[in-house]
Amino acid sequence: MKSLIQNTIKIALLAALFSLCLLAQTDSTLSNDTTSTPAFVMQKSPWGAVGRSALLPGLGQIYNESYWKAPVIWGIMGWFTYVWIDNNNKYNDYSELYVQNPGNDDYKRYRDFYHDQRDEFAIYFVLTYVLNLVDAYVDAHMFDFSVEENVYTGSKMLNVQFRF
Repeated sequence: MKSLIQNTIKIALLAALFSLCLLAQTDSTLSNDTTSTPAFVMQKSPWGAVGRSALLPGLGQIYNESYWKAPVIWGIMGWFTYVWIDNNNKYNDYSELYVQNPGNDDYKRYRDFYHDQRDEFAIYFVLTYVLNLVDAYVDAHMFDFSVEENVYTGSKMLNVQFRF
């Protein structure tokens, strides 16, 4: 069973690395018409950022040059991991105490409480992981978006480019 899990993890990692190579490539062809403006080419690949964040949470944010977000993600996920491990240890302790003293309802109540807390923090961890992926995708998409000041009026203007 253990070797099956290890082989599955190895295959998933290889597939993710292979997909990163494919997703990071962008189309740099220009229009055949030389009088028109060249086609817009995104500087960052959204799916490349997602792939990087899937392999190591925060790596997509580093790829998108949002360096401050990576330690925040690591800190939040580290905290959720610590609390999950702590609740799991307490759940196991109270499970053993309840098995040794089956009539004690306090041990059962604590066991159930820590079981619920453990499961809750597992959900928080998964949600943080998914939000990390969404943030990497959106940040890569918005990398070329700029808000510049109009030289003549001094007011802010939006420059949005659409790719068809």
